[in-house]
Amino acid sequence: MRVGILGGTFDPVHYGHLLLAECSREQCGLDEVWFMPAAQAPHKERGAVATAAQRLEMLRLACDGNQAFRVSTVELDRGGVSYTVETLAALAAAQPETAWFLLLGADSLAELPSWREPARICELATPVAVSRPGFEPPDARTLHRLMPEHRRVEADQLLVRMPQVDFSSTDLRQRAATGRSLRYRTPPAVERYIVTQGLYRTAGG
Repeated sequence: MRVGILGGTFDPVHYGHLLLAECSREQCGLDEVWFMPAAQAPHKERGAVATAAQRLEMLRLACDGNQAFRVSTVELDRGGVSYTVETLAALAAAQPETAWFLLLGADSLAELPSWREPARICELATPVAVSRPGFEPPDARTLHRLMPEHRRVEADQLLVRMPQVDFSSTDLRQRAATGRSLRYRTPPAVERYIVTQGLYRTAGG
């Protein structure tokens, strides 16, 4: 099995997340993409606005109907700050025959050397750079010193290209807070959930 991991707070999930996952699945020949909602992201000053249960339910609604998409509760079950190295170590121990791929945007790829145990991360999973129009292509060579040889070769060959999608969870929260439309920014089931739950109505972004 070749499985991609896409982490984040997903507060809320939007079409940009889903498109990144699908482009990565197709271009990297992945069998599945696992969405990994963080209990608490170490690189974000503020916590999530929606609860863990609400973020999880929105992800499940968004992924419904795509058999290649799964939602993992590994980080939510563990609780506390969600460190990628701990998550990957747990996954590798549970499924040692699976080839893991860590899906990263250009900004996250550049920051990876500052994460906890970046060399160990690169041992456990192959970093996959996702390139968006209008941005400089991610340069995985900055991670070469952290990677074993087989990871380096594969990472250099894997560059996911996706269309320009200027969506953000911050924008969706702001729209929900002011009663503006979320249509075509997130799946209809997620939009309905946000409305019926009254999510983000007091959130400024």
